[in-house]
Amino acid sequence: MAQNAKTVFTHPDDMARLDRLVAELAVNARVRVHLVGGGSVEGTVAVTPTVQSFRDEEGTEGTNGVVRLEKPDATVWLGDMARVEHLDSVVKGSSRA
Repeated sequence: MAQNAKTVFTHPDDMARLDRLVAELAVNARVRVHLVGGGSVEGTVAVTPTVQSFRDEEGTEGTNGVVRLEKPDATVWLGDMARVEHLDSVVKGSSRA
């Protein structure tokens, strides 16, 4: 059974956007994640995130995902991200877990 998420995505364009964000989030990359509602979170990607199935509060099944950042510890929903800014040279393919 799917886990719960505040927001899930079912439209192909939204799901493709989540996939593009995952491609930006290699393990050990130092990033600043800019949020849709403004603000940002900075940290080191602990594990490359994946897009997964979730259910929202109404029971609609869709996709979303989370990325866990270290230093400082933070968990950010992929759907809340506007863009990823790289603060170092780590890119996907060079280091992935």
